[in-house]
Amino acid sequence: MIELARQYDRCGYRRVAVLLREAGWSVSDGRIERLWKREGLKVPHKQPKKGRLWLNDGSCVRLRPEHRNHVWSYDFVHCRPDDGKAFRTLNIIDEFSRKCLTIRVKRKLNSIDVIDALTELFILRGTPSYIRSDNGPEFVALAVRDWIAAVGAGKAYIEPGSPWENGYDESFNDRMRDELLNGDIF
Repeated sequence: MIELARQYDRCGYRRVAVLLREAGWSVSDGRIERLWKREGLKVPHKQPKKGRLWLNDGSCVRLRPEHRNHVWSYDFVHCRPDDGKAFRTLNIIDEFSRKCLTIRVKRKLNSIDVIDALTELFILRGTPSYIRSDNGPEFVALAVRDWIAAVGAGKAYIEPGSPWENGYDESFNDRMRDELLNGDIF
């Protein structure tokens, strides 16, 4: 029984009882269950599938940009230069054209800085239909949410722990980190 449990590690006591009976042993499921428990054998639980937001073809179910100024996304990139004092960049991307609209760099960026950067862009480029962001404290702050609602843009927050829903911005952030931040010494 122990050898079969090692060989077929995804099988429980019932399957092992069937295999033993096929091998010529005269055993019942109840006896194998008792011996199984006595030996401390267990079948590892299957990991439950996580509810993902993508279809079978691998595409993500989310708001897709249809034209310029339809969906903007924004996120922070953190970097620590040689002096040890970290700085952050706020990157705002137009998802349709995949163009970086602005990059704000400061030692500390907060919700007021997010509103200032968006205000300048709204004046220059107009108001987008939706603004996508993660659930960071700077993006879900009450002041930011109220301000975005007041100017008439919709909010499209991504699910926590789902960076693939903000793929255009994450891709830009990775390229920026790879080509600029990791390539130069600040």
